[in-house]
Amino acid sequence: MQPSPSARLAVDIGGTFTDVVLERPGAERVTTKLLTTYDHPGRAVLDGIGRVLGEADLRPADIGLIIHGTTLATNALIQRSGARTALLTTAGHRDALEMAHEDRFEQYDVMMDRPRPLVPRYLRLPVRERLDRDGRVRVPLDEASVNAALPVLDAHGVESVAIGYLHAYVNPEHEQRTAAILHAARPELSLTLASEVCPEIREFERLSTACANAYVRPLMASYLQRLEGELRQLEFACPLLLMTSGGGLTTMETAAKFPIRLVESGPAGGAVLAREVARQADLRRVLSFDMGGTTAKLCLVDDFEPLTSRSFEVDRVYRFKKGSGLPVRIPVIEMVEIGAGGGSIARVDKLRRIQVGPASAGSEPGPACYGKGGQQAAVTDADVCLGRIWPGTFAGGAFQLDRAAAKTALLDGVAKPLGLDLDTAALGVSEVVDENMAAAARAHGAEFGLDLGSRDMVAFGGAAPLHAARLGEKLGVRRIVIPAAAGVGSAVGFLLAPVAYEVVRSRRQALVSLQPEVVNDLMADMQEEALAVVRQGVGPSVAVQDLQETRHAYMRYVGQGHEISVPLPVEAYGEGHREGFRQRFEAAYRQLYGRTIEGVEIEALSWTLTVTAPRRQALEKAAQNRAAHTVDGAPVGHQELFDPATARSVRAAVFLRDDLSVGTTVDGPALITEPQTTTVVPPAWRARVAEQGAILLTRRDTKDA
Repeated sequence: MQPSPSARLAVDIGGTFTDVVLERPGAERVTTKLLTTYDHPGRAVLDGIGRVLGEADLRPADIGLIIHGTTLATNALIQRSGARTALLTTAGHRDALEMAHEDRFEQYDVMMDRPRPLVPRYLRLPVRERLDRDGRVRVPLDEASVNAALPVLDAHGVESVAIGYLHAYVNPEHEQRTAAILHAARPELSLTLASEVCPEIREFERLSTACANAYVRPLMASYLQRLEGELRQLEFACPLLLMTSGGGLTTMETAAKFPIRLVESGPAGGAVLAREVARQADLRRVLSFDMGGTTAKLCLVDDFEPLTSRSFEVDRVYRFKKGSGLPVRIPVIEMVEIGAGGGSIARVDKLRRIQVGPASAGSEPGPACYGKGGQQAAVTDADVCLGRIWPGTFAGGAFQLDRAAAKTALLDGVAKPLGLDLDTAALGVSEVVDENMAAAARAHGAEFGLDLGSRDMVAFGGAAPLHAARLGEKLGVRRIVIPAAAGVGSAVGFLLAPVAYEVVRSRRQALVSLQPEVVNDLMADMQEEALAVVRQGVGPSVAVQDLQETRHAYMRYVGQGHEISVPLPVEAYGEGHREGFRQRFEAAYRQLYGRTIEGVEIEALSWTLTVTAPRRQALEKAAQNRAAHTVDGAPVGHQELFDPATARSVRAAVFLRDDLSVGTTVDGPALITEPQTTTVVPPAWRARVAEQGAILLTRRDTKDA
């Protein structure tokens, strides 16, 4: 096959593994999975790229695009390993970060943990200035108070500064002037303006987002610049795009300026994959289940679109409870994420209960079965002891599993303290982590008033196909779909994501006195900003008329504390739109709450505009190509598999996924293995290879239609 300049690469850095996917028109994908290298994550990226290029016999010049998602920003926030950061804010408001919402997310726990601000109080520096809610200057900017902060920044070795003034989302002049003063005096400082990263109402969330962006910006900018330089040295001349938490792609320049938008980039890629799988299979109500080495992510996808939000909490410190994390206001795919992955560590607590996670063995040293020095029992160790993993294909043969080490870790850490045999201890670890995920999924569904029992599941990630059937039993899902290349599913999702960018602005508008010209001017400014980013990402190959624009207003009844998202038409607004806006709001409010409120005025606080390039259609083509090249296969071996339903071991046939053609049916107990994961088919389940190469799991007593 002749090399194609349209070949594309996707790279996903996770807490345990780094996944690389190469996609070529008219050919099967080439994938690899490597342990993440913490000292320089780019090393695993470059090693993985080298592997897939070598296997495909391609050169760097043959690659037309590289798409990258990473957990670096998230890990820096969780591990508090970002830059020394200061906050310049309106005098009298330096403690807004600590006061938060002045509420308690756990009413009766006097020892309740609260999230620790990223910026300590001695680096939250007051500046004399004041704007009113409409952006009018009440107190001019005192430039002397800005200059007075410079010795403090020097004394504490500050590397990055967040600038966040009251009501600057309406009028950013004071923030911009402050940035100009700091840049002139200390050009090496990294500067984040709250009016740029989060131009929205609500002071606490805006300051928290600005501080988080400032905290990770030097790290991310340095990493991205280093990676880009290394790729250029290897003669890659193609664009490098970054996956965002909202499910779109953005340019490296934008990602380096607003790295906070990358905090959930990997999980967002998984949600994009689940959306495309659901679209192809015409599954209108789906639970996306992504379980990797460090965390598990669950997302609801209805009518081929995942739930989205404009807020997210990083590092929930109190039992993953809402309100106990660092809030950031960014476009994000709504999902629940818990510390339940293959590397999650199992232990016995003081009440003699098995606890799993959120601590993880990561990639260094990893679970005990990796044979790299890990001694604490992890979920993967339990899976090995339960017979769920076929050693010959694990991690693509990158290293050999140490079953003896897994047994020792489980015996010492779980079995002996509880007086259990090895099988029961391993099952206990597995059941705890599965029930944790099931509980998180139930809570997530209940939060949105959605039932899980009538849903289908799309399962992917290195560990998800091992646990999907058991989790499905607990949740009562109808069917489970394991897509092709499931073990590197998030990276595959990157290849399906469109270039997109969302812009938000807060401008209060009461519908009774709506000013259409103000809204039109606002939309024009947002459209210009979004188009600039998207055009840079897609290049000249996509015409402007092929780009899709969507608009939303965040509206509420006057006096309410929070808003709901209301879709708006993409057109110029006039006096006649007041009634249309009201009808759209009432329809959205009624759908969410089942009723409307009579006699109360309606207002819009924030407005969003998103520009999206055409969706990619690579999934179907790649799957069809793969299906055309497979043949019916016989088992390559047999292995003892522990069945939770009967609490005994059964003899399971082991199949290579690449040996199974479309239409092949495999009755459990069985293992269907591939280089990056293994699908467990329990005795009560049946697997069938669907038309697009996906594995469809159903209960044997139900139809698999």
